[in-house]
Amino acid sequence: MKQFISIPGIITLMLLCTAGVQAQPSVNLMRLSTRPDGRYSKVDDSLRKQFEAQKLKWPPQELYIRSFKFDRLLEVWVKENPKESFRLFKTYRVCMQSGSLGPKRMEGDYQMPEGFYYINEFNSNSNYHLALGLNYPNASDRILSDSLRPGSAIYIHGGCVSTGCIAISDKPIEEVFLLASYAKEQGQDFIPVHVFPVKYSNKKSFEYLAQATRDNQALQKFAVTLKDAFDYFEEKKQLPVILVNKKGQYIIN
Repeated sequence: MKQFISIPGIITLMLLCTAGVQAQPSVNLMRLSTRPDGRYSKVDDSLRKQFEAQKLKWPPQELYIRSFKFDRLLEVWVKENPKESFRLFKTYRVCMQSGSLGPKRMEGDYQMPEGFYYINEFNSNSNYHLALGLNYPNASDRILSDSLRPGSAIYIHGGCVSTGCIAISDKPIEEVFLLASYAKEQGQDFIPVHVFPVKYSNKKSFEYLAQATRDNQALQKFAVTLKDAFDYFEEKKQLPVILVNKKGQYIIN
């Protein structure tokens, strides 16, 4: 029997009841307001106007974030209800990142993770202005990464410094933080964050990935699996169901 662990926050929380199958443990996110204080009222007003200009319903009911290492981009997608397709709200530049292509596998490797995550922490008192924590290590990482020192404390944050995090500078993180806060208050406990090595639809980026992984079959296979999820979303503007098998491999459905 194949064993799978589900990744919460992709389409639905899949509580698999088959014998020998476990759901990925979740973080109990409090339903208290996660928005920072009134210092960000101007950012709030700006977001409302941007949504109005794009004919998007405010506040966002659901949020999806995806980031591309090589391209240094972070996209924020929104939708009004589960049956609708996601629409791109905004693309932000990643100010600073560390490491190279490939997943994070141990503490101190300075790698930004690649894979499928969700926001599990809202830190309005971060040393890097504001910060959104990712649930690294996830179910796959716990199998494939160093068992004793896989690393931790991966964030999307402000500032312009990184030792494995996604730094998008202060003004952008204010917008992303507020959007995530609103989505959480609307009931989206698991806000998905997908981190890809490249934007596969960009020809130059895809060619760079092929060249960089030419002599590493394991990294090639990993990148192809992530591409399956990217392609699914590109076609449907909906999120795929993503499972993790007992080997720690992602299964895209």
